[in-house]
Order: sequence, then C-alpha cells, then structure tokens
Amino acid sequence: MSKASRQAARHGSFLLGAAITAGIVLVAVLSLVYTPRDPLSMDLDARLLAPSDAHPMGTDQFGRDLLSRVMRGAAASLVVGAVAVAIGMGAGVLLGMLGGYFGGALDEALMRIMDAVYGFPAVLSALLVTAAFGPGIVISMVAVGVASVPIFARLTRGNFLTLREREFVLAARALGARDWTIIRRHILPNTLGPLIVQATISFPVAILAEAALSYLGLGTQPPNPSWGLMLKDAQSFLGRSPWYALFPGCAIAVAVLGFNLLGDGLRDLLDPRAS
Repeated sequence: MSKASRQAARHGSFLLGAAITAGIVLVAVLSLVYTPRDPLSMDLDARLLAPSDAHPMGTDQFGRDLLSRVMRGAAASLVVGAVAVAIGMGAGVLLGMLGGYFGGALDEALMRIMDAVYGFPAVLSALLVTAAFGPGIVISMVAVGVASVPIFARLTRGNFLTLREREFVLAARALGARDWTIIRRHILPNTLGPLIVQATISFPVAILAEAALSYLGLGTQPPNPSWGLMLKDAQSFLGRSPWYALFPGCAIAVAVLGFNLLGDGLRDLLDPRAS
C-alpha cells in the first residue's frame, strides 16, 4: 500500500465524505434504471400519505411516491453540479492560465472581467439569463457554471504566477521549449491538485444553487423531480405533511455534507504542507 493510500485510509473526514458521496452517486445512477415507483405517476387517491411500507417517504400532493422522486432528484442535482463545475473549471482554467503565464495587459483585463462576473451571484445570473431564454435545467447549469468561473480563474492564475518562475520552468525555457509546451507539460500538471480540490468544494455549492433556482421556479421544471422544487411544493403542506419537506431537505443536507467532507479530506491529502 502506497503512502498516499495509507494516509487516505487514516483520514476520517475523507473516508466519511467518500462514503456519503459514493452512496449519493449510486442512488442517482440506480434511479435512472430503477425506482420503487414511477416518480411521475400520479394517484390522487393517495395524496399526502404518511411514510408507510408502500411509500417509505410518503407521497406528495399528487400522490407521487416521494422516495422515487428523491432518488430521481439526486440524478438531476448531480448532473447540474457536474456540468456546472465542468463549465466553471474549463473556462476558469483557460482564463487563469492565460493571465497567469503571459501577465501584463492581458492578465489585467482578464482579472477585471473576472471581478465583474464574481459580483453576480448564480441566482442573479440565472434571473438575467432566464429573462432572455426562459427557465429550465440548462439555464441552471450555465448560470451556476459561469458564476464559478472566477474562482477557478483566480486559483489557476495564482498557481501559474508562482510556477512560471520556478527552476524547472526556467530550464525548459532555456532549452528552447515553446510557451504552450511549458504550460502543458510543466505548469498545468502541477496545478491539478488544487483544481481537483476546488472542483470538489464547488460541487456542493452547485447543488445548493440548483436547489435554490428550482425553488424559485428557474431550474428543473415540473413534473420532473428536483430537491429544490419539492421543497417549494412542500411549503404549502408543512402543517399537514412535514415529511414532505423533511426528506428532500435532508437529501440536500447530506449531499452537501458529503462533498464538503470529501473536499476537505482531499485538500489535506493533496497539500504537502498539511500536517
């Protein structure tokens, strides 16, 4: 067993976060091929039933099985989170790489643009985009992804500013290596650790943003299941059916906790300065 494997096996937060995250991913994948009941099927004679053997999490106001909808909602949240993080990481790394390596006026211009983008939260960005293109899950992914671009850009820029003056980069430049060769072979691989950690930390932020957008009616649209959309529907029935809000709310909390613990664990394991 390698030293990294031994450290990971002893890191409680990493193990717990990895277990929770793996469980959520497993449920999300399973929901694409199997759910106890059809998450879109209505049964008006079974509206707002309490948890039972037939419906372990109860039913909603249309008689739909909450367990099935929570399971399918996990898939929606993970897809939005993955695409949003991919958008933010892809664009942010490219912009941070250009600014951090070449510097000068290009760096100044890019960072000022990032400052402007950072001033618009994901929800506000979604409101602006929705006004032009209408609500939907694609809007959620794009809006949340664009909002996370500055975070990845600043992280990448900081690492490039440090690494471009290191001895191995200067040696490669002295041997005649081209700029893009130096970036691809010598600098970018050394930034992957912090970027992976940031992506893991950004994932729960994307899940929360998707839930908030769906709650506001800007994300996943009915009748498709979404944790945020279920919370919105449940608010009218809290007195009669508190479990309606409890289960999707707990799903959001557990997912965010799992990814945060995983991100914290990866940060400790990948940071050589960590104790």
